[in-house]
Amino acid sequence: MIEVRGLTKRFGGTAVLNGIDLTIRPGERIVVIGPSGTGKSTLLRCLNFLDRAESGTIRVGDLTVDAARATKAQIIALRRRTAFVFQNYALFANRTARGNIAEALVTVKRLPKAEADARADAVLRDVGLSDKAEAYPAALSGGQQQRVGIGRALALDAQLMLFDEPTSALDPEWVGEVLSVIRRVAERHQTMLIVTHEMQFAREIADRVIFMEGGRIVEEGPPAQIFDAPRDPRTQAFLRRVR
Repeated sequence: MIEVRGLTKRFGGTAVLNGIDLTIRPGERIVVIGPSGTGKSTLLRCLNFLDRAESGTIRVGDLTVDAARATKAQIIALRRRTAFVFQNYALFANRTARGNIAEALVTVKRLPKAEADARADAVLRDVGLSDKAEAYPAALSGGQQQRVGIGRALALDAQLMLFDEPTSALDPEWVGEVLSVIRRVAERHQTMLIVTHEMQFAREIADRVIFMEGGRIVEEGPPAQIFDAPRDPRTQAFLRRVR
């Protein structure tokens, strides 16, 4: 079980997250939608301590962390329970596809290099890139780079996978292949929190859709409710715009 209580984050005088409460059940796939600048990506980054919230608690399994008082050891422990897929891939340019995945296993999971390489090769097969194990990011398409990024997150066997607009940096021709990989991950009952602007994808993959605006959760529910019969006027207005 993942629980977030009272999560607050400010940039300057602006509250980007304004007391977020969220519970995610094991195996649940939650998609977060909403206008740009409303705190969706910041929520994900605070859950993994890429950004630090000013207040609130985060519980992943048996670990509970107070955002304001978290120690370095607690942050490392939390990151071992979560995995982040970045919108801009965030691959090491000087490492191959195999090396990018193995690096995370060595530094986060403390695996021996040989074991990490073997695990990386298995993950590359899983995301359809076994023939690209020795390729560097510069030799990969955007879609292939993002599949390596998803593979890196998959390899960590995290309790929670965080996807921050995983297709936003892709050319349209590569979006489908990345969404296909995410669907396959979802079919394994991996607990997932996904920020996306792909509304049809959200409808198809989510167990629950959350609409955020102004740093708050405005409305949440099953995809059919949110997309076909939203109750809040702000949700209704947003969906009219994106349609």
